[in-house]
Amino acid sequence: MNWFDATPQAAARLIEIWAAARGEPPYRARQILPRLWQRPIAGWDEATDLPRAVIDVLQREQPVPRPSRVAEQRSTDGTVKFLWRFADGTAVESVLIPEGKRRTLCISSQAGCAFGCVFCATGRMGFGRHLTPSEIAAQVRELLLDAEFGKPSNVVFMGMGEPLHNWQAVDVALTILNDALGFGIGARHITVSTVGIIPGLRHLATRPEQFQVALSLHAADSRTRRALMPVEGKYPLSEVIEVLRAFPRRVTLEYVMIRGRNDRPRDAERLAAIAASLGAHVNLLPLHPGGSPALASTEASEIQAFAKLVAAGGTEVTVRRSRGLDIDAACGQLRVTADRDRVRT
Repeated sequence: MNWFDATPQAAARLIEIWAAARGEPPYRARQILPRLWQRPIAGWDEATDLPRAVIDVLQREQPVPRPSRVAEQRSTDGTVKFLWRFADGTAVESVLIPEGKRRTLCISSQAGCAFGCVFCATGRMGFGRHLTPSEIAAQVRELLLDAEFGKPSNVVFMGMGEPLHNWQAVDVALTILNDALGFGIGARHITVSTVGIIPGLRHLATRPEQFQVALSLHAADSRTRRALMPVEGKYPLSEVIEVLRAFPRRVTLEYVMIRGRNDRPRDAERLAAIAASLGAHVNLLPLHPGGSPALASTEASEIQAFAKLVAAGGTEVTVRRSRGLDIDAACGQLRVTADRDRVRT
């Protein structure tokens, strides 16, 4: 098994077994494990505390899985978007968003997405494949290998794909991100965003760590939501809300403001009612112009008015601003651009 696809505790056991089978001293495992995530290396040649013979075997048997950084875009607001390509040609995105001392990395869990939200560039490209735990973690690991970026303070599963559709890999990746033998990022600084995959929500709820959950709501009634998000047909909003009521941690409701679709006063009243029933925080986000050419964002002044209606009942509301407007920062947008350019060449 690739050690990078195991939890840190499981990887430690695998390395111990490997070292013992080769007749290596017990401390060899303690030298190797930190090189996976705590003090990552680009290749085993960099592990200068290991004997050359051990390095040669590791290079053959456990090569360090690294994606290539095929594109990078930098916004004037500090946002940096990366496009990574894995060995099989699969490409995914991640986005680093600085804000004060906070440095949030938005990561992908799938190549493409099966759920087809109409306002999302990733949803329009369809589903490619699940990412492995090492491919998910690599998006963080690669930044640690770059002295310019280093470890992010926060990680959000809000990039390409639906994380709870890929629960088996995301479950392992969460442990790699959080464990002291992994990246050691606090659970409260890791957020899983979902369109409402009920089986995955139930799995996430059983985790003892205080990982945060964000529901991609985007409409406060089933009919409007189904027109924007086909997943509503399989996992109705009423059932998702019932599951979230039993969720052991506070929920955030993500709500992209789309002109003429979900921004009426009655939408605000319904959203406020849902938030109140869950004790949830609401994030209002203007639709990023790269999300869908057929849709437009609600005007800023109207978003503020909408926020006041939602907050009138006591709900905490934050109005977010679009980041990376001068680059391909919408989810899936950079990969679409890169794929188009590859076709042209």
